[in-house]
Amino acid sequence: MNKKMAILGEGDSVLAFKAGGVDAYYASDREEAKDLLRKLAKEYGVIFITESLAASMDDLLKKFNAQPYPVIVPLPSDDGSGYAQSKLRERMEKALGVDILFN
Repeated sequence: MNKKMAILGEGDSVLAFKAGGVDAYYASDREEAKDLLRKLAKEYGVIFITESLAASMDDLLKKFNAQPYPVIVPLPSDDGSGYAQSKLRERMEKALGVDILFN
């Protein structure tokens, strides 16, 4: 397993991660993000992705989630759709058999 971490997002949303030593990648739209995610998946063990990009490519994320690595983590945002929170809930329930985070 590769222990490297990256974040994929739009605009300034990735700057805090970059300051923390996480490799940061920018994508301006869904297609660019999909292409970049496919490339990053070959090199990184954990990939954080901003909620708006993650929600726009749920179909691709489902394919990656069927594999053990890379682990792709959608990051919730203040003005987000709730996509990241729902995906986190699904994964926790799958791993633990119970919803420990939100109930």
